[in-house]
Amino acid sequence: MAKKTGLGRGINNFIKDTQAVEKILNQESDQGLQKISMDLIEVNENQARKYFDETALEELSDSIREYGVIQPILLRKMGKKYLIIAGERRYRAATMAGLTEIPAVVKEIDSEEADKISLIENVQRKDLNPIEEALGYKKVIDEYSLTQEELAKALGKSRQYIGNTIRLLKLDSRVVDLLLNNSLSVSHGKLLLSIKDGDKQFKEAMRIVNSGSTVKETTKIFEREKKPERTDVFKEKVRRELSDILGTKVNFKEKGRTKKIEIEYYSDEDLSRIYETILRSE
Repeated sequence: MAKKTGLGRGINNFIKDTQAVEKILNQESDQGLQKISMDLIEVNENQARKYFDETALEELSDSIREYGVIQPILLRKMGKKYLIIAGERRYRAATMAGLTEIPAVVKEIDSEEADKISLIENVQRKDLNPIEEALGYKKVIDEYSLTQEELAKALGKSRQYIGNTIRLLKLDSRVVDLLLNNSLSVSHGKLLLSIKDGDKQFKEAMRIVNSGSTVKETTKIFEREKKPERTDVFKEKVRRELSDILGTKVNFKEKGRTKKIEIEYYSDEDLSRIYETILRSE
């Protein structure tokens, strides 16, 4: 899909567009509140929220069956259809409740204004999960050519918060999916960033999911794995003395049932010198 070019660049344009979006969302529609057939409504593919908690949807659906849709959704007229600007969660719950129409406010806006609303509303929402939030931040930064510092100031957040959230997108795609469906917490995700290999990262993520390890327990496991093996004082003393006597590097190979002493040499002459040194020591 070609990149849209209708948005201005820079922090001033972002702030100006943010104010314009708030005005559009808060102004009343000329047509007032309407009842729109569910069959005529389409979801917005640019919506930041990709995951909807089934339990929460069921609860909202039950509420809608009993009390109806209290807050209308916002729609944009698209030919004979309507595109959701805000309220997809209410729309999904209303569908589950079996409603055939839903209360809505229809906004007369063009494609550029719709893009701005979708983009800006996505980074201002408080109900997104960390991956959805990260995708929203990254898209605004890319579209407006902002720095993380500029976006942080505009949203009233710290640059570290914005940066750490966006870093979650560097996780293996399978781990991202676990965060997206809330199987992993954001704190677990940040810990997993220390594992660079994708397969190992996913394996550890699944261990956390299956075992239910807390962040504290996972941190302790990571710290144990990072600690080097304790050095055997006697073997280290022997290794150093052998290296000094032979004038070359000596290592112990202790994997498996058979242990080995590895003595390095760099030429035939060096090998002859080491050989003579060993014989003389007898």
